[in-house]
Amino acid sequence: MSPSVSVFGAAGFTGALTARLLFRHPSFELRALTARSDVGRRLDQLYPNHRVPLGLEELDLDRHADVDAAVVAYPHGAAAPLVAELIDRDVKVVDLSADFRLRDPETYEEWYREHPVPDLLGRAVYGLPELGYREAITGADLVANPGCYPTAALLALAPLAREGMIEDVVIDAKAGVSGAGRAASEATHFVTVDENISAYGVPRHRHTPEIEQELERAAGALVRVVFTPHLVPMTRGILASAYALPTDPKRPGHAYADELRRAYEKEPFVAVLDQPPDTAHVRGSNRVQVAAWWDARTGRVIVMGAIDNLVKGAAGQAVQCLNVMRGWDETAGLDGAGIFP
Repeated sequence: MSPSVSVFGAAGFTGALTARLLFRHPSFELRALTARSDVGRRLDQLYPNHRVPLGLEELDLDRHADVDAAVVAYPHGAAAPLVAELIDRDVKVVDLSADFRLRDPETYEEWYREHPVPDLLGRAVYGLPELGYREAITGADLVANPGCYPTAALLALAPLAREGMIEDVVIDAKAGVSGAGRAASEATHFVTVDENISAYGVPRHRHTPEIEQELERAAGALVRVVFTPHLVPMTRGILASAYALPTDPKRPGHAYADELRRAYEKEPFVAVLDQPPDTAHVRGSNRVQVAAWWDARTGRVIVMGAIDNLVKGAAGQAVQCLNVMRGWDETAGLDGAGIFP
């Protein structure tokens, strides 16, 4: 019998795409979809492109938590109490919110709010298999899906930080409007984003402590980050461009790209390029493109990462983590190429 899974919060962009991937997954049985809006509608009515003929139901844990695994796609703050209830019922959970990404409850409170269930923070495993979490994810019952911006930035920067090659990091990142979620995207009028690029969350975007936390883990020392996100007039995709000082200015210029190639040579979803990454080339897939250069004129390292924010930045990453939790091939249901055109 196939392991069963529910998606909680399936009416939003990432929850709906997660449902699509799990409905077509070769080994999971998608048992139920819940929503806090659009209850009573079928998902293929709300999102015809996903072609998932299951209804959106009001949350009933006695029915919907009778599964082996769950993906929670609730907003920050709202996710944690539900995750706690699912864990109490021995359901393995991948949480798409920020509620379990930060390990320190005081840091969470500084950037979000008082944490609803701080005792669970130490139990959560950060959900980036490529950055040394694979073994921990395999034995986890709670995985914190990384943020979309941190995924793009960390996959580009962390191997260099781990080897002590960079410091003093500045990240300039750009994302499509779907990264704001369904409600915000529908409320944003077309004329406010078309022919426009705007920065937001300056100077304190909530992804900053998550990026710093993981770079500090990689480097073994505090890494301060300046992070500025921008909204660009496209539907989906993230390009993170980072600029860092080298710890050794005499290091050969090719060493930075060489280190990325060494770090990711066996990773099925990460491609290291010689040219700048392109969001169009990862759109609709769980793939990541990264690249690095040494700029001798300015004495800085330039590092870039590109992802699809809805896939590797959210739904695809969640399915990848579920695969790892089950001990399966982590490309199952994702195929490493394109999820859809």
